[in-house]
Order: sequence, then structure tokens, then C-alpha cells
Amino acid sequence: MPFDGGFLHKITQEINALAGARIDKISQPGRELVVLTLRGNGANRKLLLSADATAPKVHFTTQSLENPKAAPMFCMLLRKHLGSGKLLRARQQGLDRILRLVFETVNELGDKVETSLICEIMGRHSNIILVDQGGKIIDAAKRVDFVTSEVRQVLPGMTYTPPPAQSKKSLLEISPQEMAAAIRAGRDIPLWKAVLEQAEGLSPLVCREVSAFVCGSADLTPSQLTPQQTERLVFFLGTVATALGEGCGTPTLVQDPAGRYVEFSYLDLRQYPEDYELQHPESFSALLDRFYEGRDSRERMRQKTAQLHKSLCTLRDRLARKLTHQRQELLDTGDRQKYREWGDIISANLYRMERGDRVLRAQNFFSETGEEIEIPLEPTYTPSKNAQKYYAEYRKAATAEVKLQELIAKGEQELIYLGSAIAELERASSQEELQGIREELMSQGYLRREQKQKQRPVKLPPLRYRSSDGFLILCGRNNLQNDQLTLREAQNYDLWLHTQKIHGAHVIVVADGAREIPDRTIEEAAVIAAVNSAAGAGAAGPVGAKVPVDYTHVRNVKKPGGAGPGMVVYDPYRTALVEVDFRRAEALREK
Repeated sequence: MPFDGGFLHKITQEINALAGARIDKISQPGRELVVLTLRGNGANRKLLLSADATAPKVHFTTQSLENPKAAPMFCMLLRKHLGSGKLLRARQQGLDRILRLVFETVNELGDKVETSLICEIMGRHSNIILVDQGGKIIDAAKRVDFVTSEVRQVLPGMTYTPPPAQSKKSLLEISPQEMAAAIRAGRDIPLWKAVLEQAEGLSPLVCREVSAFVCGSADLTPSQLTPQQTERLVFFLGTVATALGEGCGTPTLVQDPAGRYVEFSYLDLRQYPEDYELQHPESFSALLDRFYEGRDSRERMRQKTAQLHKSLCTLRDRLARKLTHQRQELLDTGDRQKYREWGDIISANLYRMERGDRVLRAQNFFSETGEEIEIPLEPTYTPSKNAQKYYAEYRKAATAEVKLQELIAKGEQELIYLGSAIAELERASSQEELQGIREELMSQGYLRREQKQKQRPVKLPPLRYRSSDGFLILCGRNNLQNDQLTLREAQNYDLWLHTQKIHGAHVIVVADGAREIPDRTIEEAAVIAAVNSAAGAGAAGPVGAKVPVDYTHVRNVKKPGGAGPGMVVYDPYRTALVEVDFRRAEALREK
């Protein structure tokens, strides 16, 4: 977990720089998320406190988060006890991930008291706890009773006790030489693990950075360090201690080749390959804002779309099972010819049969060898009716074959459409895009249309990109917009692109008069198509994997009769193989 005690120490310094500011507003956008708007020095800053197990954190934010219509009870309690309170100080417990925000407030008697908001950043045990001046718990974002934990309870009225401290040493309290000696005296395990065991508040990321500086790519233990390497260990531990100091440290973001932020730290990291990009935002809070912005928005969208995604996946899986059964039935109808032959053989042998016979043994005159076969009979039927029964089975199978072929073709088209709708849902990044997908599904009968809508849904324009050669590139956000873009707005000699046999957006390169579209623009448009497809949803697939993207002129793209939204056919076409490169696509996007 990159948000270690050292990083919390840097955030604590940023918060203390705003000491004296007053609380202007308190909101709770999520069950485990609180935002305090602090007013100081003529400006407002939003302090975000999150106890979410997937991303617990504390930092200033510039994001605008959507609040529920009715404030939750914990939010109302915070407003009662902290409203208009003045921030006195932020205090961290050593280098542990526990932050106490102390506010000067006024109690019911009009006396000034100190009320604390304690943020425990500890994975799934994270919490936000409101504590009075006497150390009593007023309430918490997550109440912990005896059933949840027998070790430590967090309930209103109980005295607040911090989690048990770890037996580690802090670089804020001992020298780098003493820390190096403790590491050498500890277990003889790989160096980064030895540092992790001894040093308080250092994440595995920072410990690996220590090991990389001391040992390079070698995986050495403390006992294997040479005197020179031991000196390097002391030096780098001193570098870490210095970075923890006031006004020191370097906000560092690590971005992988696919454009995803993968790590962050208060050190200038050097352990990553050259194709990883290091970014240095202006502050540690700005770093966290950038790191979590995409991740948090995706998580919020995932929560908002979870039920719809589950319903569509259930429909898709049910349809896939139904198609499997129908294909098996179609195979079975291929054996229908035997029923007609059996009817003919029975008709030719009526003189040998009587009511009550269960089997007819007769020569198979349809076979080249003329062997004798056994035909099952219904004993309650007359010989003639048995022949008619097999003729009826033959006609039924022939009719079923035609009908099954129609049903399978229709089901396969529906399966493709459901797959594309699911891919759209996974790519959705805003409430407006989600509403557009809902509108599409309602128009196709997959969702019930709401009888009363307070306002008409906002129609979003296509995503806009600009190629390095100056060509405008448009990308549909959903299937209805794909149809609008390709079949109505694009011109015959515009270039159309789509991932081959992969659900994705329609991409249009707008032809610029008589100019021929250059290969570089085609490649960039193909990358955009790959990013805005199922191959790019959630950065699926290995980094550097090649994705086939078909391209042709718009005049070659047709919509079959009865096809669902976004479904087209095209011929002739060419195919380009490109990487899913989010960084490159984002650089081309028009802001």
C-alpha cells in the first residue's frame, strides 16, 4: 500500500500549514468518505477523509464530489460538533497511519473545547472517529462491536484507545546509523523485507527503493552487505529521513507504459524501467488527487453500474445457454430423413403388420446393402397410423430446422449486441454517459422506461481527438451515437475504424478536403479505437499487446436490415495492428 506512514507525515505537514482555518462546510459523499471545507487566508480548501478499505487516505482535493440528497447521520453529527470549528493542529502518532485533527469548538454550554477527528488509515480496518475533549468516542464512520472484533471496539461512549503500536523504530526518533544497525541485527532476509520489519511507516515501495539503491538488482540480505553497501544503506536512510522533514521530499507519481498510475511516493523513485514515466505534481495532495481521480471515478461508476452490469451479464449468459441448446436441437433435426424412410418402409410392409406389434423387422431398401433393420412401433396404433406418426416427425423436424435457424441467427445478433452494451458500460466514465446507455437499453426494451422523468437526458457529443497531422477524429460513446456518427453525420470519404471482432466504439477520421489521410493519422485513430474498446476497458490485456483494428471509407459501411444499434457490416477493408496506448490517446484528445 503506497499510502504509508511517511506519506501521511507529508500530508500532515500540509494540513498544519492551514492551522487556524475554520470549517465552512461538512459533507459526506459516501458512507466512508467525509469532506471538510476549510476557510482560511481568504480561500476555501476541501480536506478529504476516506476510510474506504480499497483506498483509505487523507488529502486536500479539488474534485467536486456528488453528495446524497439527505445528509447521513454521521455527517449531521459532525456538523453538530465541528460546525464552524477552528483547526488547531494535525498530529500524527509517530510514523503510524493514524492522524488526529484537533478542532476548537463550542459546546452546548458555550464553552470552548477541543474536539478531535481521528483518521485511522489501516486498510480494511480504516475508520474516521469523532472524539470529545475527554477522550470519549462520540461516534465513528464504522462502528466496531464485540461481534466484529474482540480485541478493540469502537462504539459511542467508549474511551478511545489507539490500535496497538508495532515494535518498529522511527527515522524521526533515531539516526540512520542506528536504523542500519537495527536492520543488520534483525532477521537475515532480503534487504527490503529487513527494512520493512524494522522501520516504522515505510511501505514496501520505499523499502524496495532502499534495496535498489544499496544492492542494485541483487537480492542481498543484511549479512551479505559489503562495508561500502552498508555505507550506502546509512546514506539512503538519511535521505529518507531528510525527505520526511518539513518542506522536503519530492511528490512522485509513477505512470506505466499504458498510461496508468501505479505507484506514488515522497521520494524520487529510480527502481522502474525507462518506459515508466515519473511525474512530480506541485504538492503531495495534488499527487493523490491525480492518482486516485481516475481510480475513484471508476470505482464510483462501478458501484453505480453494478446492478445494471449484473443484469446484462445474466441476460447474456442465459442467452448463450439458450443458443447452445438450440444449436444442439438443430443438429438433431439433421437426422430427420430416417423418419421419412421409416414411414416408407412401414407403408411397404403394412400387410405384414398387426395392431399391437412393438417392432417391425424389415429390409431397409434405402440402404445399398439391403440389411434388415428394426423400427420401433407404438402398439396402440394401427400399422398405417405408425407410418403417419413417422411422417409427422419428419415434417416437424423440417419445420423446426427452419425456425431454429431463424432463432439462432436472431439470438447471435442479440448476443453480440448485449456484449457491446456491456463493453459500453465498462467504458462509461460519467453519469451522462451512463444515462445515454440507459436510454439506449430502454429503446431496445431491455430496461423499463420511467414514466416520469424530471428532465430530459443530456445528449453528449462524441469524443473529440486531433491527430498529429491536424485531422479531427470523432469517437462514439455508445451504440446509438455510433449509428448517428457513422450512418448520418460522416461523409462517404471519411475514414471509419473499429476493432476487429472486439466490441468497441466507431471512430471517424474526418477527411480534410482533397488531402489524403496520412498513415500516421490512421495509426493514431486505430490506437483511439483500441483504447475505446473492450480491449482497453479497464486496461484489459497485457501492456504492449497488439489489437487488430479494421478501417475503410464510410461509403463501404452498411447497416443490415433489422440489425441492432451499432451493428454494421463493411467491405472492403484493411487492418492495422496497434497497441492499447492510453497515454498516446489522451495526448491527442481535445480538452
